Amino acid sequence: MRSGVRVEAGGARKRAAVAQESTRDLAIDRLRGALVILMVGGNYLGGVQIVPAYLKHAPDIGFTVADMVAAAFVFLIGVNYGPSFARQLRQGAVASYRHFLVRYVALFGIGAILAVGATNVAGIATDWGVLEAIGVAGLVCLALIRLPAWARFVIGFLMLCGYQYLLDSSMLAAVLHSVHGGPVGALSWAALLVLSTAVADVWRKRRGPFAICCAALVVAAAISVLIVPVSKNRVSLSYVLVTLAISTLIFTAVELGSRVTSNRAGFFCWWGENPLVLYLLHLLLLAIVVLPGVEWWYAGATVGLVALQLVVILTIMSVIAWGMHRRRFRIRL
Repeated sequence: MRSGVRVEAGGARKRAAVAQESTRDLAIDRLRGALVILMVGGNYLGGVQIVPAYLKHAPDIGFTVADMVAAAFVFLIGVNYGPSFARQLRQGAVASYRHFLVRYVALFGIGAILAVGATNVAGIATDWGVLEAIGVAGLVCLALIRLPAWARFVIGFLMLCGYQYLLDSSMLAAVLHSVHGGPVGALSWAALLVLSTAVADVWRKRRGPFAICCAALVVAAAISVLIVPVSKNRVSLSYVLVTLAISTLIFTAVELGSRVTSNRAGFFCWWGENPLVLYLLHLLLLAIVVLPGVEWWYAGATVGLVALQLVVILTIMSVIAWGMHRRRFRIRL
């Protein structure tokens, strides 16, 4: 009888753990889906003249809602990085490292191809992009992911400090000349990813330490703003700490909300399940709007035409996202 009780209790704990992990996965998909939608809208509105500046990326120093999206997306990659690596590790260390190496090299390669296409087809001189930044960040993080969380906190912060020193001393012109900080700025994006994996590890353990972690991030972000200008273009130390703190708080709110809402995938989950596919699709749809080069059609479009184009783009992508969800189609490198 006692043995039976222990088995049943163990089964109950296992079911509870599975249910909790399902809630967490939904929270990640929901937030990731919202970020993809914001990315699509932000990239479209960025080239429209009538859109106010506070809805576009800050030209250099400054911070807008649009500047938050890429960093929050990197944060979510960090949330998934550790558990994903642990699952792959069951197949052996060599296979696990090879899998992640291929994943992030592939992302870098896709980004490089897109950059060449933007330069040669669209006439937009581009030497770097978000996928290259994520690719480099993922490779750097791969070398550190098996270290304890405290070590990743220390290394991530030292990477940020080192990058900020390089930026202030000699690399500012090179960073501003490129997009997303260019190859040099990839060091700062990597620091953000490394720190995000450490935050995620604390989040998965206990509420008390995580609450302390959140408070420390907020304090560190506030102090950094007083020392270093916030700038996405520079991928400055303050930008990374501010976006890390905000991303952590937003994700916590979404995860808590997912515990009391339906555990069924909905609209935002559809968008969050295949972010890479939707990212590539949105570039294609934007090209249809931007490439004709007709002033009234895009850059100088009226409010009505802007609203119509954006609704059409989001509708097409929502239908495709729903179709992939319904068929359980997933492409995640």
